[in-house]
Amino acid sequence: QIQLVESGGGLLQPGGSLSLSCTASGTTFSNYNMGWFRQAPGKEREFVAAISWNGGLSRSADSVKGRFTISRDNTKNTMYLQMNSMKPGDTAVYYCAAKQGLFTNSNSGYGNWGLGTQVTVSS
Repeated sequence: QIQLVESGGGLLQPGGSLSLSCTASGTTFSNYNMGWFRQAPGKEREFVAAISWNGGLSRSADSVKGRFTISRDNTKNTMYLQMNSMKPGDTAVYYCAAKQGLFTNSNSGYGNWGLGTQVTVSS
């Protein structure tokens, strides 16, 4: 099994920047495609960004495109989400997730999840 732990959440003002990390343990990190999701209170879970097992491919939701950047460092078993120009609408619990197999456009099939880290954007 793979275990995932998010970190880096916090409170910041609109327009600010924040970087999230997701550290994996328990098995070979590079075997997994990875993704970031978020969920605001009363709303459904939303896809944010995904990255292939070797970092060669990535995609992101239109709502964050141009502002958020997903990356990973397999030597550190860590995935990152650099968030810039943040908006109040970015407020949510952010989760990292792992997915085996080919990297596709599907936002389903993530079988392993972290417990989440809270990000609050407010003035």
